[in-house]
Amino acid sequence: MTISRMNPKVDGFLRKAKNWKEEFEKLRNIVLDCELTEDFKWMHPCYTFEEKNIVLIHGFKEYCALLFHKGALLKDAHGILIQQTENVQAARQIRFTNLQEIVEMETILKAYIYEAIEVEKAGLEVNFKKTTEYIIPEEFQNKLDEIPALKTAFEALTPGRQRAYIHYFSEPKQSKTRESRVEKCMQPIFDGKGLND
Repeated sequence: MTISRMNPKVDGFLRKAKNWKEEFEKLRNIVLDCELTEDFKWMHPCYTFEEKNIVLIHGFKEYCALLFHKGALLKDAHGILIQQTENVQAARQIRFTNLQEIVEMETILKAYIYEAIEVEKAGLEVNFKKTTEYIIPEEFQNKLDEIPALKTAFEALTPGRQRAYIHYFSEPKQSKTRESRVEKCMQPIFDGKGLND
């Protein structure tokens, strides 16, 4: 591991880490051994190859993980990649609950990292579902049919913003909750804003 490839922001992240500190440090050493460049993105250590994101280290309450940005394209020979939620299309995680798991899997982790680098070198891309492939909840579809300006405004949003709204409107089990969400979000849609803008 060469010191020059270490990012001081990651040093700061590790110093402040309350949970998973040893696990993060071990993961960092493993990833840096794979000749990736250390960066700090989305408030987490991120490792790149020719400025393309390969893997990210992050922690949650129950586990810490290596997140492969294009994990859906990896062969996953050991069946260890996890899709965080059904809506995550490209990224996949390998989760850990203690340092020993990471130590025991070091060779496997490096193999997955090298495979992820090869995916990037080959220029492979994840085929994302198109917004048109998502089912629009009836309550939102009714509003789009009823108010042509809303349909125009919604179609002018980026595909990612459209998907976020569709997902948000689809979540509730009760129709009245879905209707309420649609009502609350109409003005931001008119304003060209996404769900989290």
